Amino acid sequence: MCAVLAAPAHGQAPSPSSVSALPIPPGQVAAAVGRLDGVARDLLARTGVPGMAIAVVHDDRVVFARGFGVRSLADPAPVDANTVFQLASVSKPIAGTVVARAVGERKADWNGRVSRYLPGFALADAHATRTVTVADLFAHRSGLPDHLGDILEDLGASRATILRRLRFAPLTPLRQNFAYNNFGISAGAFAVARKGGTSWEALSERSLYRPLGMTSTSSRHRDFLRRANRASLHVQDAAGRWGAGGRRNPDAQSPAGGVSSSVRDLTQWMRLLLADGMHDGRRLIDPDALRAMRTPTIALGAPAAPDSRTAMSGLGVDITVDATGRVRLTHSGAFTTGGSTHVSLLPAEKLGVVVLTNGWQIGLPEAVAGSFLDLAEQGHVTRDWLTTFAPLLAASRQNTSRLLGRPRPARPKPARSTAFYAGTYANAFYGRV
Repeated sequence: MCAVLAAPAHGQAPSPSSVSALPIPPGQVAAAVGRLDGVARDLLARTGVPGMAIAVVHDDRVVFARGFGVRSLADPAPVDANTVFQLASVSKPIAGTVVARAVGERKADWNGRVSRYLPGFALADAHATRTVTVADLFAHRSGLPDHLGDILEDLGASRATILRRLRFAPLTPLRQNFAYNNFGISAGAFAVARKGGTSWEALSERSLYRPLGMTSTSSRHRDFLRRANRASLHVQDAAGRWGAGGRRNPDAQSPAGGVSSSVRDLTQWMRLLLADGMHDGRRLIDPDALRAMRTPTIALGAPAAPDSRTAMSGLGVDITVDATGRVRLTHSGAFTTGGSTHVSLLPAEKLGVVVLTNGWQIGLPEAVAGSFLDLAEQGHVTRDWLTTFAPLLAASRQNTSRLLGRPRPARPKPARSTAFYAGTYANAFYGRV
């Protein structure tokens, strides 16, 4: 028989599992904040990314909020703490926070069945359609394939079309595997908004952005385009030179990738999470609803080795145990058209850092956050985080064709006439071409 260890009552000593083996000496976080400007400038110069903004929250106070570089290579106005960036997938933990508030107000349930909230929602399997919950979709454990729907969005399909075609995708068993899916999370979020009789964009504004005073934050792309102080997207060419990226309208997957915000605004959201749903003395989110969001639900994958730590998925946020034994809530975002973002929170220390950039994913925001948290927790930077992250992220942009690396046939057959290939091609998921 196993005993279940209860959490310590308020005022009692914390349980051993919540105490780091490497305590942070007084003043070390402040010293890390003092060195952050130099860390940021060094990494920005090494990468050549045009611009970046960083903010840090500690003990419910904003202790750092600053911009670096320029908003755009075409119009080099400086980035500041109020510059609005597209957040890409850092939208996901924000969406989880919005849903947590609805859950705490009993307007939705993390375990609510999506098909009951969102009329017409269906997956390929009838049992999965009846059973899949908001939490399943936010944890990426619905059985939908990795990134399914993204190509349809790139081809210009509408939100409604992509959600309807999810039913044509092959599924793995429900709750058995992690597979990152933007439109899965989006379906869960849209279901919660629909149950509340509103749109996702309006729900986010009313329940989170407005109460926190996040006046530069929106889940609508048109609002981002209206900001005078906004950052453009940038990509690198084969020689490593930075240039203008393409525009990215992520409205179809707004909960998963469509938020735009400034680091100044995001400090208020980080304060809310680090204070278990309190903000300026007011209870905004029920702590139990927020705790569910931050509870591990499924492993992101098998550990690389027997002594490796296992990263887990919460509901819209990743959960890891760092080198000092502290729980870290984290998420990164990026668009292939340019722009990359990162947020990391250490609840035990009431410490959070967010980094927004206007260059595509090469590891810069992760390197800044990793270096800062090293300084805060250990007093020194433990490794070159840029060279750690850069090759991992570069792999995500590689050609994944089955033909990659295979030798060209010695005597390939000539192509047939174009008339042979011309025609109408179709399947249920992608439609007619």
